[in-house]
Amino acid sequence: MNKKNFALAVVALLIGIFLVNLFQDQQEKKAKLEAAQLAKESMDLTNANQGLTKGDRAPDFELTTLSGESIQLSDYQGKKVILNFWATWCPPCKAEMPHMQKYYEKKADKENVEILAVNLTSQDDGKKAVQQFVDGYELTFPILLDEKGDIGDEYRAFTIPTTYMIDTQGLIQHKIVGPMNEDMMGKMVSQME
Repeated sequence: MNKKNFALAVVALLIGIFLVNLFQDQQEKKAKLEAAQLAKESMDLTNANQGLTKGDRAPDFELTTLSGESIQLSDYQGKKVILNFWATWCPPCKAEMPHMQKYYEKKADKENVEILAVNLTSQDDGKKAVQQFVDGYELTFPILLDEKGDIGDEYRAFTIPTTYMIDTQGLIQHKIVGPMNEDMMGKMVSQME
């Protein structure tokens, strides 16, 4: 191969790499915009068909964590609660978990927030799969197991992830259907008392 052909091959390779990166950036931007739009559409609860609405008292429940500890939602009265419903097989759940962990590590204590991640265990692959997921994502917030599916049904978590933002008085302020990112969580939490 002569120098001219080699130079053309290098230029073609660099253009190819540039185009692939450009395409990936566009795909990421598109995914973020779609997630933001979905979140915006589901932030305010005004449709009675959605069951629980903005201003409703969040129904209390008691579930067991992966470690066997019994937790009630009412234990967190006085804190802002991000109540998230998820499953290990759910791609959008996988996408939002690192954001939830980052938020939890950086801001939860400062902003008086607890994240309660309710695994829809009745629809999932069992405790072992949940533990592997938690370990793989290095999650440190409480993981609750909805083994019968009753709590997911009561909160109408039919599409996952579904997240409720609950204020310090135990009242629902937002319902988000779809994945969240760290910025969205911060924004919604800052709007709550």
